[in-house]
Amino acid sequence: MSAIPVPAAIYDDDEMLVLQAQLGGWDNLNHLIICKSTGQAAIVDPFSGGYWARVCGERGFTLTSALLTHSHWDHTKGVEGLLKAIPEVRVWVHELESGRGWEGPDTDRWNNPPLTSAEFSLGNLTFKVHCTPGHTPGHVTICGHGIVLSGDCLFLGRCGRTDLFGGDIHAQHESLIYLKSMLAECPQDWLVLPGHQYALEDGSTPTFTTLAELMSGNAALAAAGDWDEFSRLEFLSFDDSLAAKAKATR
Repeated sequence: MSAIPVPAAIYDDDEMLVLQAQLGGWDNLNHLIICKSTGQAAIVDPFSGGYWARVCGERGFTLTSALLTHSHWDHTKGVEGLLKAIPEVRVWVHELESGRGWEGPDTDRWNNPPLTSAEFSLGNLTFKVHCTPGHTPGHVTICGHGIVLSGDCLFLGRCGRTDLFGGDIHAQHESLIYLKSMLAECPQDWLVLPGHQYALEDGSTPTFTTLAELMSGNAALAAAGDWDEFSRLEFLSFDDSLAAKAKATR
């Protein structure tokens, strides 16, 4: 039996603590955001609701929210377990995820148009929730207080695929142009926290990086703004069982 992972503190300042754990066989990275002044916590893309309910209970945090960057099963797998453990938790997702068949469970939905942002508050912390479709119709990227939670829109060396049901290569390109401009205006020491741990070209497998490193080394961001170059990126689609399932669904 594999050992239960211990979440690592990857961001810690006077206002906020962020814990990260890699869960499941798809290298999913889960992030727990804690407002230090109130003890309120939000889990992003829970792979296991029971795991994070237990972490919060052991450490004295009040888990009030689950934030879904998108509705793929590996990012929502823990929602039902979380609601069972903590029935009062609020589950947030973008309403455009209904375009790929998402029917919940959730309690709250963002409705800002693509390439715009809404606000989400956790205790005394306020984040911008950017609607960045392409990987899915209502994918969101969450930014603020020194971190960028990019889900599957943007990994550390590349971006998410666009050939699954609800994906759109043109929307992904527009989202990356939008993010490229927006992130260039943020402090470059902010940390980028993706939804999966994937190897970079040099073989390393970091679980986070700085914005400066992302902006200089991410192949998808480098191609954003040049459609011919972007559309040729090999990681936008794969000949695998997931692509076959998406084709059958369409």
